Amino acid sequence: MDDGDRRADVLVVGAGPAGSSAAWHLARAGLDVAVLEKARLPREKVCGDGLTPRGVKALDDMGVDTTGWVRHKGLRVTGGGRVVEVDWPVLDRWPSYGLIRGRRDLDARLADHAVAAGARLVQEVTVTGPLLDDAGRVAGVHAEEGPDRAPATWHAPLVVSAEGLSGRLAKALGLLRREDRPLGVAVRRYVSSPRTDDEYLDISFDLSTGGPSADSMPGYGWAFGMGDGTSNVGFGLLDTRRGTGAEPRAVLREWLATLPAEWQLGEEHAVTPLRGAGLPMALHRGPAYTRGLLLAGDAAGTVNPFNGEGISYALETGRMAAETAVAGLAAPEGLAREAVLRRYPARLREEYGRHHRLGTGFLALLARPDLVRFATAHGLKRPALVARALRLMGNLSDGRDGDRFDRAVAVLTRLAPAV
Repeated sequence: MDDGDRRADVLVVGAGPAGSSAAWHLARAGLDVAVLEKARLPREKVCGDGLTPRGVKALDDMGVDTTGWVRHKGLRVTGGGRVVEVDWPVLDRWPSYGLIRGRRDLDARLADHAVAAGARLVQEVTVTGPLLDDAGRVAGVHAEEGPDRAPATWHAPLVVSAEGLSGRLAKALGLLRREDRPLGVAVRRYVSSPRTDDEYLDISFDLSTGGPSADSMPGYGWAFGMGDGTSNVGFGLLDTRRGTGAEPRAVLREWLATLPAEWQLGEEHAVTPLRGAGLPMALHRGPAYTRGLLLAGDAAGTVNPFNGEGISYALETGRMAAETAVAGLAAPEGLAREAVLRRYPARLREEYGRHHRLGTGFLALLARPDLVRFATAHGLKRPALVARALRLMGNLSDGRDGDRFDRAVAVLTRLAPAV
């Protein structure tokens, strides 16, 4: 590759859902886009592998072929010793089903989809920092390429960071994580299980090291059937409990011990090691645009605080970053272009800020074991109430065009201040 090949209209750093979504939309708009991925696909990614109806719609909007993917009807929620099955809502704006797809396969397929649209995917490229022009504006990236880590420089007037929580570009420009925003921890492994074809996703709020009678930890456990003979088993936990000495493997082992042995979800049935990753929530890093750099997905902290869902918002913010870049490059270089690009953070706040504010309030309640026990023990007696809570937590609504509950949520969301 010569230096001429290391130029593009837009550079996208990271080939996860946010990066591939941005690249697909940019390529479809006719721009020359290069995606720089540090690994070689397919590769592992810690995730629950579940796509809610919101994620399904984002894939549909991109024309991704999901034929043959495992569908799920809804959630089976356990809490306070009670269990209730709730189907995904039937709404005008969203599909009425979710999907399961392992991130090892999903990310590779999305990257291929972007390439089919015209994007260039360059793998085994580790971005080490931004390339700045004389005015201090991002004009590309410095990188190391291939197994020998040869130094290289890539040039572009705009860069989209889809690097995830630990991305280097935002940090290099002084965009640090806000400590007042929640950060979660996800831990998961795959097990060989007879529940692999379960059409419901299991969610348990009885996540504790002592069973339902003990204090629940602020998070939830999951068991999602993958349809291939395995289940994805793990938990998401607020990082406020990191200082308690609770070791992730012990938490998972003792929680799984409270479940029926015939489900075969324990460590003795594991087919992969236990892996963990951070869950950046509530627009935790900002502004999402500065000096030629746009942040998308986990790099901007767009994980839903209600449920830890990140794929949907990665796909959506990838699209919004691409749309902003297209509009920005169409404007005259200078103040006019900057005015367009600087609208991007406000767009994210308008789209997610109020819902995230409600979600951070929910997390504050989740950190109260007494309230969790009360809410689950009494709330799960009322499946209709659980169904409405699922709509709120999943950010699934027809807005003011929907039913009474949707209209009430629209008013509540409008009244909530944005994060």
